[in-house]
Order: sequence, then C-alpha cells, then structure tokens
Amino acid sequence: MSEPLRIETPLTQEKLRKLKAGDSVLISGVIYTGRDAAHKKMTEALAQGADLPFPLKDQVIYFVGPTPAKEGQVIGSAGPTTSGRMDAYSPALIAQGLTGMIGKGLRSVEVVEAMKKHGAVYFGAIGGAGAIISKCIVSAEVIAYPELGPEAVRRLVVKDFPAIVVIDCYGSNLYEIGKAQYRSL
Repeated sequence: MSEPLRIETPLTQEKLRKLKAGDSVLISGVIYTGRDAAHKKMTEALAQGADLPFPLKDQVIYFVGPTPAKEGQVIGSAGPTTSGRMDAYSPALIAQGLTGMIGKGLRSVEVVEAMKKHGAVYFGAIGGAGAIISKCIVSAEVIAYPELGPEAVRRLVVKDFPAIVVIDCYGSNLYEIGKAQYRSL
C-alpha cells in the first residue's frame, strides 16, 4: 500500500485533477462543516442572491455534526454524516466553486455529474471513527447558523485528516470499481 497523498487546502482545480478514486489522502488546512440544515440555508441564500457564510471557491465541506467538546478538547466526536442527505443541495454549491466534500456513503448521479462538469471530488471518511478523526482537528469555530447547534457551519483547521478519494473529478467511483472487482472474482 502506498503512502497517503498530502493535500493542503484550498483545494484548487490543479490539485484535485491529480486525485484518483481510491487514493488515500491526508488533508491539512481549513475546511468547513455543514449538514443538510446548513446546506438548505446556503442554497436558499444563493437563490436569494445573499452572501454565503464563506466563499465556496476551492473549499472543502465536511458533512459532520460534531458532539460538544469536553474540557480540554477542541471539538467532540466528529464522524461523517451520510452524504446522500446533501445530494439535493450539493450540485448548486459545486456550481459556485465548491471543490471537495467529505462524508460517507453513495452520491446521486446529479452530484457526480456536477462534480465532473465543474471539477470537484468526494472524499470518504471512516464512519464510527469520530473520536479518532476529532484528534486531527486543530481548531473549530462556529461561523454561521449557530441556531442549528451541532449542524451550525464551522471553520475547522485540520492536520492530516485521513480520507479516501471515493469519486474523483472524472467520475471514477470507488464503490463501482470495488463492485466490478468483486464480480470478476
């Protein structure tokens, strides 16, 4: 098994075009959080021509609703949320320049088509490993929608956040690749 690729955010088109489905990565830099309630608010803001909580261009959103931090911690457990819950909203955000999403599970055809058209990648994080993942988060700050509690938009600084490229900007999908390999056995 090869060494994970190291990625520094922002995730530019140049960087994401080098990523292939199946690549292990360690992400460092600023990423943002958002689940379905925050995604709904952001797409409504876009439709109304209002400002978003952060500029989407070359950014990564982690689909997470972390638990409260215990004393001495930056953040509580921060495991990925099922990404399909964001599928209704993701194409609009990708069209505005979002280049990376981190979550777990399958994505819709519409999301994959938007990723190919505009240049974006989908990273998988390990479900059930929220306590371990939280150790990669150096700082966390709520920047929008505090009324959403755990689903508020946060600005995270991460160091060596482990993920796998599940769907690359060319549409190659690790879930489909894995099924094909299994069928050929």
